[in-house]
Amino acid sequence: MQYGPAVRRRKLGAELRALRARTGLTSGDAARLVGWHQSKVSRIETGASGVKPADVRLLLDAYGVVETELRELLLILAGSHDGGRDHWWHAYRGVLPPTYRDFISLESQASAMRTLETSVVPGLLQTPEYARAVTRAAVEGLDEERLDALVEVRLARQDVLRAHRPLELTAVLDEAVLRREVGGPEVMARQLRRLMEAGRLPQVRLQVLPFRAGAHIGITGPFVILSFPSTSDLDVVVLDHMTSSLYLERKEDLQAYSEAFNTLRTHALSPEDSLDFIAGIGDDT
Repeated sequence: MQYGPAVRRRKLGAELRALRARTGLTSGDAARLVGWHQSKVSRIETGASGVKPADVRLLLDAYGVVETELRELLLILAGSHDGGRDHWWHAYRGVLPPTYRDFISLESQASAMRTLETSVVPGLLQTPEYARAVTRAAVEGLDEERLDALVEVRLARQDVLRAHRPLELTAVLDEAVLRREVGGPEVMARQLRRLMEAGRLPQVRLQVLPFRAGAHIGITGPFVILSFPSTSDLDVVVLDHMTSSLYLERKEDLQAYSEAFNTLRTHALSPEDSLDFIAGIGDDT
């Protein structure tokens, strides 16, 4: 039996615990309603063990949860393929590290993403040529077959911006992202044009943080904040490292990074001025 990654287990368990508490039921009451031992409910709620989608349905029914969107999200966190949403990244299991699969899984179900990028264009906005150059530089010793697969994954992720309910993307880009020549002048010119096209989409908001803004709260590195429909309890901050990703789930961390992101946006150019800024750099390349 395959269960979701640890971060999803913890978040799913926390949400199920909150839903149970909302009904006034104890974990023992919930166990009796669905015919389980109380320890099973406790293990699920603490994320100590995985849970099958069928068991999540039992709990949601017992708690009287009828909101379709919330039920769907929690079932997907439990590993369900309901709703026709195929976990396409499973086909790349052999080339993707577990932390990257975890991130893609969360990203695919998020309703909004806020990201600070200090070095490279966000993956959701990269052109194929730029994605190839970044991947080749970031992962040493790649053969062409594995490189092709990783680029395919990067491009497939971008479907979240074209979905029926597209991901809302707000990105603050340090000027260095635009100035760093990745893949050569022609690749960079096409990438800048892609950013301008994306910045005009209703679901995308780009803001440039120019060098003249000086030192800023995000100078220590990039981060991503993923938000989910129906509940903020599932929101998560993702910090990327060389060999792993760190997921911050505490409310204090979420608040701190949300406030930092808001501060960055106030120091960045407006979306309109940012597009003009990107166009100006494009004219110079």
